Amino acid sequence: MAQPHPKRAFLEAVGALHAHPEQVRAFLFESHRFFDPLDKVQVKYEMLRANAVEGQTVVAVSEAFGFSRQTFYTTLGTFEELGIVGLTDEKRGRRSRVKLTEGDVAWVQALARDTPGLSGRQIAEHLFAERGVGVHRRTIERLLAGAGKKNR
Repeated sequence: MAQPHPKRAFLEAVGALHAHPEQVRAFLFESHRFFDPLDKVQVKYEMLRANAVEGQTVVAVSEAFGFSRQTFYTTLGTFEELGIVGLTDEKRGRRSRVKLTEGDVAWVQALARDTPGLSGRQIAEHLFAERGVGVHRRTIERLLAGAGKKNR
């Protein structure tokens, strides 16, 4: 069995392999070897550039680059927010669950019990300042809501 081209293997490994390169019909990709329809990040960038710089309509660039109009708008939003990394399909945010140690949980519960007026955000800020553990306020709120149910 033949080995895939190294670039194709790389694009696949990093999640940037365009699933439907045959749908890319933009002139640049058909006429220049530099432009690779297999590279989804490059295709998305050129789609946004054709709209912003060349003034092509969203409908025209969506058709030429093989994406839906919804994908165009989603891509534009993530590009404006995150830059080039916004063109990847990687999920944003944390890769795994935050696990508080038993000591962290006990510390949070004690702080909440001793200072009942603190919000989840304030407790999260104290946790980070005192113990160097960064969590979202909702993590704290869920933890305390679950503890309240168990103690009833």
